Amino acid sequence: MISIYVGNLKFTATEQNVREMFEQFGPVNNLKMIKDRETGRFRGFAFIEMDREEGLKAIEALNDNELDGRKLKVNEARELERPQGGGSKNSNG
Repeated sequence: MISIYVGNLKFTATEQNVREMFEQFGPVNNLKMIKDRETGRFRGFAFIEMDREEGLKAIEALNDNELDGRKLKVNEARELERPQGGGSKNSNG
C-alpha cells in the first residue's frame, strides 16, 4: 500500500474527478479530499491510497501533468515529523 499526495488541484475538483484520474492505474483503496475546517471548502489537495506498484505508476504518469490548466504535484506522501516536547525553536538558552 502507498499513500499519495496530490496537490495543485482546482478548488472545483470533485472526488469523482480525482478518483477517475487515478483508477486508470488501478483500484483506489481510499481517497481523502482535504477541506478547510472553518469553511468546509476544498483546499486543492488530496491523499490517495493504492496498491504500491499501481500507485508508483500513477505518480510517475501524473506528476507535473496538467489537469484543468493546472500542473499537478503528485508524489508519495510523507508523514510529518512533529517536534518532541513543547519548547520553542527560537529560545536562546
